Amino acid sequence: MTDLTPFVPQPAALSASAARPVATRAPAVLGQRAKAAIVVQFLLNEGADVPLASLPETLQAELTHQLGTMRYVDRATLDAVITEFADELEQVGMSFPGDMAGALSALDGKISPQTAARLRKEAGVRRMGDPWVRINAESSETLAKLIETESIEVAAVMLSRIDVARAAELLGHLPGPRARRITYAVSKTAAVTPETVDRIGLSLAAQLDARPPKAFDKDPGNRVGSILNFSKSSTRDEVLTGLDETDSAFAEEVRRAIFTFENIYTRLAPEDAPKVTRDVDNDVLALAIGGAQGEEQNRSVDFLLENLSRRMAASLREEAAERVGSPRADIEEAQAQVVAAIRAMADSGEITLRTGEDGD
Repeated sequence: MTDLTPFVPQPAALSASAARPVATRAPAVLGQRAKAAIVVQFLLNEGADVPLASLPETLQAELTHQLGTMRYVDRATLDAVITEFADELEQVGMSFPGDMAGALSALDGKISPQTAARLRKEAGVRRMGDPWVRINAESSETLAKLIETESIEVAAVMLSRIDVARAAELLGHLPGPRARRITYAVSKTAAVTPETVDRIGLSLAAQLDARPPKAFDKDPGNRVGSILNFSKSSTRDEVLTGLDETDSAFAEEVRRAIFTFENIYTRLAPEDAPKVTRDVDNDVLALAIGGAQGEEQNRSVDFLLENLSRRMAASLREEAAERVGSPRADIEEAQAQVVAAIRAMADSGEITLRTGEDGD
């Protein structure tokens, strides 16, 4: 064993050293990598969330190796490095992404999808971040089409990686035999490595990004249905009759997208009826109720009044009675405002409209 006696201070030496002032140690001279490691370790010790995963893999590896080779630094060196780092931060007036991938991510939603897709393809970059976030944001119908040409093993990985609710929806869009094969294949994914999951995610996300951008957010049936929502009933009936003769399947799709005053009692949930009085003025609602005609509109009126408080329902009935005989154009405009308010709540996610079958 090494003799440590020469390094142990003796009593006389201790008393002598106590009488002498302690000299201040000069900061050590360090390279940029060592300084970066000190800053990162300092931030981690302080409990800061340092997003190192956003760095290129080479820099992550170099930083890890640098941290592994260092043992300790004295207080003077630490203070000097942190002070230098803070001074550099104060001198920064503005920062930029630094590469095309970061620039495209920063401008996501600010430039047109066509321009973003072209620049991404020209630069050969992919979307930054976790590709599974991108995949999970797609509809279950889109994901079902995406895995039609993929292997059962890839489909099993997707089913295991996306949200449980989305996975259940996805299975519902697949043929029974294929859905059973995929769910069985999930049992064989225990040995799949994270690298494999990431590669599969990147491949699937690349296929989604390679799709040509759409000019319209909604499908044709929803677009026509939205137009007919604000059309006169006579125009709406005439258009639907013509669509029945030309394309009955498309006509049915349009009917499912249509929501008019007549559809309130079949599509609106009872607990959401009071929200209509919040977003629609009482004068407008009273005019829409007082001008109701036909069995369907009257059933919608009864539905609304039955699901309001007694006081509110009685007040609306009194005001509606005074509006009977108002010009038909004014009544249809009032009913259109009621429908628009309900549609706005549905589009914002505040309420969920039921299907016609559920309403029945």
